[in-house]
Amino acid sequence: MRALADKSGLSVNTLSLIENGKTSPSVSTLQKISAALQIPMVAFFLSNQVDQKVIFTRSGHRKQAVFEHGILEDLGAGLSDGTMEPFIVTLEPQATSGPDAIIHTGYEFVFCLTGRISYIVDNLRYILEPGDSLFFEANQPHCWQNLSSEPSKKILILCTANDFDHPIGRHFSTE
Repeated sequence: MRALADKSGLSVNTLSLIENGKTSPSVSTLQKISAALQIPMVAFFLSNQVDQKVIFTRSGHRKQAVFEHGILEDLGAGLSDGTMEPFIVTLEPQATSGPDAIIHTGYEFVFCLTGRISYIVDNLRYILEPGDSLFFEANQPHCWQNLSSEPSKKILILCTANDFDHPIGRHFSTE
């Protein structure tokens, strides 16, 4: 545990609390652990079952991670190999991806469920309202913001082209 603490920059106490189920890690914390272990972040959402060909998850039973401005629900827990990561993302009012543009490998698909979400992709702005979608090559600089005064929800599918790329942390970091 001490070696993981050194590699991740997290305290041994924090890791111990997570391991013993006494606290839930943020997305940023999961990103640090996944980078230190050199595994895709989706591995934390996988169940102990292997080689499942179909995953059925009832509403309210999805694995979740809390980040600074919302909640990330994993839609592919138990099936994904890390190259495609589907999520439902709930964004608090006015939440944003931060001041820096996000760039990663692969593709990104966004489907707005509720609210109004702004995406800027390669300096072009797109306003997504319920039912709207956006699909783009993720190596283009991009960022997002919830424009609503209420929480917004979106389906987000990240398809990475590199096993060592972990875009979730860049989208939902708490730093």
